[in-house]
Amino acid sequence: MANSGDINVGSVIRFNGELCRVEEYQHRTPGNLRAFYQARMRNLKNGKIVENRFRAGEAVEVVRVDYKQMQFIYPEGDFIVVMDNESYEQIYIPSFLLGDSLKFLKEGMEVKISFEGDEPILAEAPTFVELIITYAEPGEKGNTATNALKPATMETGAVVNVPLFVNEGEKIRIDTRTNSYVERVK
Repeated sequence: MANSGDINVGSVIRFNGELCRVEEYQHRTPGNLRAFYQARMRNLKNGKIVENRFRAGEAVEVVRVDYKQMQFIYPEGDFIVVMDNESYEQIYIPSFLLGDSLKFLKEGMEVKISFEGDEPILAEAPTFVELIITYAEPGEKGNTATNALKPATMETGAVVNVPLFVNEGEKIRIDTRTNSYVERVK
């Protein structure tokens, strides 16, 4: 058992019998009151946000999580199929673990999967992906006075807002955390 001072953002803890990942964690010392930790956590089973105050020194169960880089193969229904690069074993992972970043995955990309024992509890797509634009309207001349954006369809079917100077057939880098355009790739 760890105490509340050992927790950081990104830690996985068991809170009220459920696995939760800490998203925000602040140490507060208000005036003449005792110090406490304010935590904002996401339940890993249902995705709900939970907030709680931990007293300084309170016992907290930190869960041991193993991370593994696996190769994305293909989606199948409500699951994605990933392959272990060492044993070549194929594993079915629930697709809701990836969230919105699922639409940027293509075959062969590396995905970071977190396990508690043998059960997958978290999945993270690569932070940046490089995709080719398959369809984009041509930019209008004279529309460049402001930071104008246009929708562009990627090779995976995802739609991302890009600047007007980006054209069909170009490769761009996308941030999967924010679903936004980063830069053109040469």
